[in-house]
This record gives sequence, structure tokens and C-alpha cells, in this order.
Amino acid sequence: MVSTPVKTQSSGRSELGISVVPTVSSPQANPNPGYHSTALPSTALFGTDGIRGKVGDLLTAELALQVGFHCGQVLSSIFSHQASSTGKVIVGQDTRNSSNMLAMALSAGLTAAGLEVWDLGICPTPGVAYLTHAAGALGGVMISASHNPPEDNGIKIFGPSGTKLNKELQAEIEAGLRGKREFSNITGNGWGKHYQRRDLLKDYKASLTEPLQAGLDLRGMRVVLDLAWGAAVGIAPEVFAAMGAEVICLHEAADGDRINVNCGSTHLGKLQEAVKVHQADLGFAFDGDADRALAVDSQGRVVDGDYILYFWGQHLAQGQKLPGNMIVATVMANLGFELAWQHLGGQFLRTPVGDQYVHAEMVRQDAMLGGEQSGHILCRHYGISGDGLLTALHLAAIVKETGTSLREMVDQSFQPYPQVLKNVRVEDREVRLNWQNCDVLMNAIAQAENAMAGQGRILVRASGTEPLIRVMVEAASAELTHHWADKLVLTVQQHLVA
Repeated sequence: MVSTPVKTQSSGRSELGISVVPTVSSPQANPNPGYHSTALPSTALFGTDGIRGKVGDLLTAELALQVGFHCGQVLSSIFSHQASSTGKVIVGQDTRNSSNMLAMALSAGLTAAGLEVWDLGICPTPGVAYLTHAAGALGGVMISASHNPPEDNGIKIFGPSGTKLNKELQAEIEAGLRGKREFSNITGNGWGKHYQRRDLLKDYKASLTEPLQAGLDLRGMRVVLDLAWGAAVGIAPEVFAAMGAEVICLHEAADGDRINVNCGSTHLGKLQEAVKVHQADLGFAFDGDADRALAVDSQGRVVDGDYILYFWGQHLAQGQKLPGNMIVATVMANLGFELAWQHLGGQFLRTPVGDQYVHAEMVRQDAMLGGEQSGHILCRHYGISGDGLLTALHLAAIVKETGTSLREMVDQSFQPYPQVLKNVRVEDREVRLNWQNCDVLMNAIAQAENAMAGQGRILVRASGTEPLIRVMVEAASAELTHHWADKLVLTVQQHLVA
């Protein structure tokens, strides 16, 4: 049960010197006086995981304040009729140096829209999602750029169910930012208020451990955790220790200058080394906001999201908890994983890259398990969003319960097809998002597909979270995979990079 706040920490009136007008009285009035549409890119602000970009460039205090205001208006207009929802929004942030500034600006916008802000401070993104639903809030907002470098940041918005806000409502917020949508003071409450609610994180931590503690603990297990200097620093060691594990931590401070730098789920080298040096049973690496996790076995081998889905899927299926033996993955999932799961009699569905697409397909199919190769895993039995801590705890519990080491589980699973993923930095946003207009690149992709004659896969896409074009090639032989990956990367560099 989530309690109500007892002490007001600050008023909702902005002290940033930026005007926010919560009431628009006429068609001629500018509903967005603090941030002008001419300063915004012509391409969509919302990508696969909210608004994300370099701080001081795309992301500024002015933009965050206006996002807060228009977000508050949209949440109020759509969800205020829900009996369980009151006029409050849960806000959290990661450890980046810019997160305080953006969180304060966004909170000012939300309070200008007449809403209450319940501020969790530094916490994992799934903590915001869980507490938004548990507290009966109108919505939640997380300030984080996930696995991106320290100079980036982002804004992720959740609806009252704790799931990412859908594209239609994101478009409503963006219309307000661009001055294309008029708002009135929907709440009628005047200024909202801001409360510090870090006390609520105990409820989130309990939600992670309670489903496991009834019949299992991790005593006798040595676990290395790479916390990436990010949002998991205050929680991940506590929940693993509460389950009885011996915990060894890497990059365990809240350090906004070093978040994700050569560590965490995108740089596994130090975790691999530490697991072997400490003779640990396994290790886990989180990204900056801890909504994803990758594992390492006792030999230092990487256990990515494909393996995690395979092991968790087997465990759920054995317990009759996986309807239709269905797993939902993305187009990035390895073909070896798909074939192995189908060999076990399971169903395998693919979606575009992005947890919101995986979740939407899981809901449509009534599937209980899905996720991404990157370690963003959703299990609807235990959570409402991708959660790195939840994933890590459950994989460790499966190892303990089965009495089979993670190393042995990998050996007995599947052989992945050779797969190469390369990133090319393309700073020009317009060029990056419209890469399919490049005829030379499209012809090169067609040539590669024809040459592989159905014996491989090619996926080229613009990242929804970073200024990158991602090139993935998968084939039966490593030689073929590298040949076409190098050729396509060179084509991108020659024709899309200024």
C-alpha cells in the first residue's frame, strides 16, 4: 500500500525564469510561450524510448519544463476519470549530472499544470513504472538516457498502468510543444505541489524479492554486479543481499560523469574479468537506468537477452506458466535462438526493436514472456515493464532452483548463428531518420540479400535512442557475415556521414 505524502517540500511555481501559461483562453494565444516550435527539429521528438538527445542541444531546461506542462495536461485530460488515479505524477531520475536540472524543470511544468509531483530521486526506470501503477498515479516520468553516454539524457513517460505512453498520446504532447494544440486548465486546482517520496522505494524493492523469498533464497551463491555508476547503485546490492547472496559490486557509486563509460551492459569486459577473478557463480551488468541486464557465466561468457529468454521460457513452460509456449522477441533476436525454441515446440514471434513493441504484442497475444537481445526482458507474471533487477534475480533463482550452473545451462542450450552488429555515427538527424532515401544504400542491401539467398538476415535501422545507424548481418558462416557487414557499413559512411 502506497501512503500519501505528509509534508510539502516546495511549491509548484517555477523559479527558472521561464514562462509557463497553464490556461489558453483564445485561439490566438500561444499555448507554448517558453519553447518555440522553430527551435525543435522537424522530425518527431519521441523515439523508441521517449525523448532523448544531447543535453544543451535538444534537451534543455526550457524543453523539459514545457514537456512537463503539456504532459500534465494530456495525462489529466485522458486519465483523470479513472477512479484509482489522482492528480499525482511519479518522477525519478538516473545519476547523470544533468538529471537534477531536467527533473526540476519538468516538475515545474507538471505543477504548473496543477498536478502533484512525487519525486523518488535516483532510482531505476522500472521503479517509476511500478510505483506509478501501485500509487494510482496519473502517470510517471523518468529522466534518463538509459545506456547512452553521460552527455546525453532523456525523458520517458508512463501512463497510469505503468506502461510507456502510447504513440497517440506522445503525439498529443508533441503537438502542444509545437504550438499546434490548445490546452485549458483541466485540473482546476491552480498550482500543484512537489513532494520528496524516496520512502516509496521500499515498496519497489519488496516487489522484487517477495515473489522469490517464499520458497527460495540465494545463500551460497557469489554474484558480481556491475552497476554502471547509474540508477541501480542504491538498490541492486540490497535486493541481492536480502535474498542471501554474497555480493561483489563494480562501479557502485552514483557518478554522473562516468555513467555507462566502459562499464555496464554495453561494456562487459570488466565484469567478465571480475567474475573469473572472484570465482563467482555468475555476474550481472545493468545499464544506466537499470531497465535491462546482461549476465556472464563463471567462465566469463556473455549471456545475452536471447539466452535469458530461452532459460526463463523453459522454466515457465515446465511450471505450466507460459501460455502456448510463446516467446515474443524482436527482429534482432538470433536465428539460432528462434530455431532452438521452435525445436522445443514453442511459438516465436518477432516485433520491431523497442520494448513498447514487444509489450504491445505480448498484450495482443496474451503472452507472458518477451524481450530484447539487449537484456530488456518483460515477464508479466512478475512485472509491468522491463526490469534489469527483476531479470537478474529470477535468472539467479533459476540457477539455484535447478541446481545447474549458468555455464552448464549455456552449454546445453543453443548455438547462435554468427551475427555482427555495427554502429555508424550519423549526427545529422534528418539524414539519419530518412536513411531509406539513400538509393545507393538500398541497392547495397538488396545485393547482400540476393547474395545470401535466404541463408541469412540483414537489418539496417536508425537508432531510436542514439545518433547511430545500426547495421546487423546474420548468416550461416562468420565469413559471409563479416563481409556484408563491412560492405554495408562502408556504404553508410560514404553516403550518409557528412
